[in-house]
Amino acid sequence: MSKVLIAPSLLSADFSELAIEMKKVTEAGADWLHVDVMDGNFVPNLTLGMPIIKSLKPHATIPLDVHLMIEKPERYIESFIDAGASYLTLHVEATTVLKESLIKIRSLGAKAGVTLRPGTSLDLIKPFLSLVDLVLVMTVEPGFGGQRFMIEQVEKIRQLKKWRDEGAGNYFIEVDGGVTVLTAKTCIDAGADVLVAGSAVFNGEKSVANYQKNIQALKEI
Repeated sequence: MSKVLIAPSLLSADFSELAIEMKKVTEAGADWLHVDVMDGNFVPNLTLGMPIIKSLKPHATIPLDVHLMIEKPERYIESFIDAGASYLTLHVEATTVLKESLIKIRSLGAKAGVTLRPGTSLDLIKPFLSLVDLVLVMTVEPGFGGQRFMIEQVEKIRQLKKWRDEGAGNYFIEVDGGVTVLTAKTCIDAGADVLVAGSAVFNGEKSVANYQKNIQALKEI
């Protein structure tokens, strides 16, 4: 896990041209495509759901990294995987059957992820690290894009790397929220493997050349 991976967040893309935007950032060097799913209950916002993911899947040539910000996500695991999720990440706060859900995700052929709100202790997810392929550290409050990067959350990245080095699990450490060229180095130095970037990728001209410049700037840190 030496090379940093970039997962552009489709939440920051032009929703009227999602398939085109996906193809552009893929050609520009993106490694994964990050898809935020919100239900208006777990977080105060509504975004892409299963039908949209299913319609986008045929256009995706790199993994779809789906982050469920929904209550009782266990109800929809099979549906999201059927729709095309390569990685499916659940919030520890949103379910009372996290262990069973992570096992189910893997049994259905997808990669299992776990995440937590900034105010939630890492201790709540530590018992599940051997069951996941990905741990997502939120460096903003989940629900909206464009928020300030919460520097105090970097300690979670360091701790997750330490636990991984000690054999707690074999997982990617992903960071989402306020990732820019300035904050990316802090995350990578702490142990991050995957950076979710929204405006840092999609800002500016909607061209492959611009997206490639933005992605390369993050990868070269």
